[in-house]
Amino acid sequence: MSTLNQLELQNLRQCIYHQENLYEKFTYYSDCAVDPQIKQILNKAAQDALNSKQKLVSFLE
Repeated sequence: MSTLNQLELQNLRQCIYHQENLYEKFTYYSDCAVDPQIKQILNKAAQDALNSKQKLVSFLE
């Protein structure tokens, strides 16, 4: 693995933060949804955001 410079590290952390924020929002919206199809779409979006976050975090290891 190559070493990240400060700007790259800062950008990566910002992307991780945004994915975590998306996950929390989609989860909240899904919890509020009544329509099962909308709930399913929001749950999928939340899971996709979580997967993206985990992939980004792996670059820090």
